[in-house]
Amino acid sequence: MSDNTLDPQHALVIGAGPGLGLAVARRFAREGFAITLVARDADNLAKLADELRADGATVDTFTADAGDVTGFRTGLEQLSQRITPGVVVYNAAVVRPDSLLATAAEELQHTYAINVLGGITTAQVFTPAMRAARSGTLLITGGGVARHPSARLGSLSLGKVGVRAAVTMLAEELAPDGVHVAGVTVAGGIAPGTPFDPDVIAGNYWTLHTQPPAQWSTDIYFDGQ
Repeated sequence: MSDNTLDPQHALVIGAGPGLGLAVARRFAREGFAITLVARDADNLAKLADELRADGATVDTFTADAGDVTGFRTGLEQLSQRITPGVVVYNAAVVRPDSLLATAAEELQHTYAINVLGGITTAQVFTPAMRAARSGTLLITGGGVARHPSARLGSLSLGKVGVRAAVTMLAEELAPDGVHVAGVTVAGGIAPGTPFDPDVIAGNYWTLHTQPPAQWSTDIYFDGQ
């Protein structure tokens, strides 16, 4: 059970997958952080955890589905009774081509729940301990379509616009309490061995976490340069 004391050497990565989520977890593990991975597929989580443990990391996993709004909150509240991480990364998203004119409203609601509401729920559950400690970092993965919405990426564009707005508002509210909220805007398709290599992108999350308070930024725009 958590004693509600913030653990500055614990990173929670929500939306953990074999690409950017794993890379971010690996980057923080290299700095001695214990890692908790969250995703909806227990088998995939186990594989990611084993890969990190093979490198010497301390890793735990927890299953939760951001697409289930009520169940996701319940799961995170349960998890918050076990851990109080000093770093929380929300990386969950539905990335696929679709059109606003051809996508059912129910499906748009579902993708918005994952792309935006899950990040807000994460903030609501895990930042109270940060505020109490007057410390902590909340990082959310954004996308270039927040600046340049695309009709070919309808639901993702809506989601990343929402993420950008949410990060701005959360940062405004939480910065006076010592909590750093920021986004990493990834303006391209993530793939190993390209300018958008996940291990390269992951370094931006560490950069944001280690910024001195006087230099806090709310966004790093990564365009592969």
